[in-house]
Formats: sequence, structure tokens, C-alpha cells
Amino acid sequence: MVEADPSPQRFRELMLDEEPGFEDVLACVFGIQKHEVRTFLILQDHPGSTVAELADQLERDRSNVNRSLSTLREKGLAERERRLLDGGGHVYQYAPTPLPEARELMHDTLDEWTAYVHGRIDEFGEDDI
Repeated sequence: MVEADPSPQRFRELMLDEEPGFEDVLACVFGIQKHEVRTFLILQDHPGSTVAELADQLERDRSNVNRSLSTLREKGLAERERRLLDGGGHVYQYAPTPLPEARELMHDTLDEWTAYVHGRIDEFGEDDI
């Protein structure tokens, strides 16, 4: 299971927002940056893209896009597939986790984090106050 990493500041901002957007919830639950959220959203619109194609879409350096994709893959939000080229060699194509699965992953990740926090609360004793 993916480990949630919401920062206290992000979590606080999310709780204060009456109608948090998908991007804010995604960033908070997975502890990812806005540029990684943007990469995920562009990938939703352009599944099967290469790093070079995404770099053009995002107007970012390929090395930065590669790091964003690595983070998304670690969080379970993207997959990579190797495609052989006709002239030899290969290229990697990236696909986003489908939205229904991403929502389920967000639920599961948040539930896991909540269970962890509940466990920590139960461990607090007189010495911790």
C-alpha cells in the first residue's frame, strides 16, 4: 500500500477549504507537489505519452518530468510500458492510473494514514503531555 504523507500545513489548508478541489486533495493525500499533480492531469488527457511528449505539453525539462513520473509511479498513480521501436531501441510510454482506481487509491491511502494516526493517539500517555 502507498504511504500517505500529508504535511500538517497542507492538511490544515485542506480542512479549512469548504470545497477542496481534486488537485488539492490529490497533492495532500499523496504528499506530492503541484507540478506532479499537473503531470498526472496532463497524462490523463494524453495516455501513452513519452517523457519528451509530456515535457512539451508541460513546458518543462525532460529530467524534471522524469522525476515527476517516478514519483507518480511510486505513489501508484502512473504506469510505464516499454515499447520497441521499428528501427531498433525502445521508448517508455506512460499511462495514468484510471480515475476510478486513483480515487480508490486515495481512499485507501487516507484510510491507512487515519488508522496510523488513531494508533499514535492510542499510544499517547501521561509522559507525552
